[in-house]
Amino acid sequence: MPRPAKTGTAKTNGATLGFEAKLWAAADKLGGNLDAADYKHVVLGLIFLKYISDAFDQRYREVLAEFGPEAAEDRDEYTAEGVFWVPPDARWAVMQDNARQPTIGTLIDGAMESLERENPKLRDVLPKGYARPALDKRRLGELVDLISGIGFGESRTQDVLGRVYEYFLGQFASAEDKKGGEFYTPQSVVRVIVEMLAPYKGRIYDPCCGSGGMFVQSEKFVEAHGGRIGDISVYGQELNYNTWRLAQMNLAVRGIEANLGREPADTFHHDLHPDLRADYILANPPFNISDWGGERLREDQRWRYGVPPVGNANFAWVQHIVHHLAPGGVAGFVLANGSLSSNTSGEGEIRKNLIEADLVDCIAALPGQLFYSTQIPVSLWFLAKNKKNGRGQEGRPLRDRSGEVLFIDARRLGYMEDRTHRNLSDEDIARTYHDWRGDGDKPYEDVPGFCKSASLEVVRSHGHVLTPGRYVGAEAAEDDGEPFSEKMARLTKNLEEQFTEGEKLQAQIRENLRRLGFWEGYDA
Repeated sequence: MPRPAKTGTAKTNGATLGFEAKLWAAADKLGGNLDAADYKHVVLGLIFLKYISDAFDQRYREVLAEFGPEAAEDRDEYTAEGVFWVPPDARWAVMQDNARQPTIGTLIDGAMESLERENPKLRDVLPKGYARPALDKRRLGELVDLISGIGFGESRTQDVLGRVYEYFLGQFASAEDKKGGEFYTPQSVVRVIVEMLAPYKGRIYDPCCGSGGMFVQSEKFVEAHGGRIGDISVYGQELNYNTWRLAQMNLAVRGIEANLGREPADTFHHDLHPDLRADYILANPPFNISDWGGERLREDQRWRYGVPPVGNANFAWVQHIVHHLAPGGVAGFVLANGSLSSNTSGEGEIRKNLIEADLVDCIAALPGQLFYSTQIPVSLWFLAKNKKNGRGQEGRPLRDRSGEVLFIDARRLGYMEDRTHRNLSDEDIARTYHDWRGDGDKPYEDVPGFCKSASLEVVRSHGHVLTPGRYVGAEAAEDDGEPFSEKMARLTKNLEEQFTEGEKLQAQIRENLRRLGFWEGYDA
């Protein structure tokens, strides 16, 4: 197995469409008297409105051409095709025609209310408040004009809109700093988790789903491997009301059916899917939460491997995830590196019990600077309820991995996207994991400094600490073929020459200082 590349360079891959930066610039103008958290919903709400209006218009033209004007106003002609019914006052043409009118904010609010009234799935989801005095109506009109130039009704509609959403979520996360990290997981991290779990069919669950990025990437994975949207059932939960609404919009525009509950809710204290046993769980729980209300959950049935400390929710998240896994289920999630080695407040005992139950499948240490919201070092955890058998990529049988844990040290992978953020390449991590599981393209091999398959006995000898660096060792030094005695003779000669050159330089510096009167004790 070849050693993975340590570094890389960013490349232009067509990820932007050309108008995202213009949209961002227009959105940024609204930030003069609105926080990023507020104008995020202003912009993304308008993009959503434009998208569903374009999808409606496209279907309208089809029905009109085939059945006539009466059928074109029949709601069933749209809902049967998965298209939202857009009442006349909510169609984008109304917004475009009135973009420069002082009433544009009121018209947009009315459109959002009409859409919610006519489409139960959107009830209490769409943003409003476009008529508020703090929102500059001239700049709002300019934003409407700019969005009017985007054709979401053209081919590959959901790809186009999805890329706009991803661009904006990333930009808003960066602008909002820590606030953004509450709902946005960098796409490269999501992609690694999805590629490693390979969710082809079944139930997918994210207990802290944010804006729904895990679900979006899972659907992309299914479609990229010949499956159909709908081959997976999506379940999620989110505490923050605005983020919950954003997730509903993000999934709705992509045609992803999802059960995110009837309302936002606290996963620990109001589990909206208590009976769910998921085939795949993907998550990026908030790191090191200290005020999660653990003192009120001391006897909870989820704490099978130990009661998590009141002052840190990390192992509460882990055990919630295990509780919701199906008998053959697998999970991948992000945790702060402290969870790999901490022994305080009973965390070490919980980690030990999880390991001894043979639930830990793989641990991958990630490089820094991946997240917009924190510089805390993080790792990926992968759990498996059944390591003895199962199916992986393209239905391939998995090998028996009982009593083994794969450790990957990926801290040097990826490339710097800008001066502060790193983009993680997933190929080496995912390929190594699948080779180890038995559903990869070639037999697995340990690579010193990068990956190591360790037995439970070895993990026990390290005190049940899961830090990959303890197991993978140092990377092998490359042998240049030069005999040791010859290499030492050559290096010693080079060193002697450098010493001689150094003495000449010192003498020259002293002479220069003497001439300037600063080295009077020097005897020329």
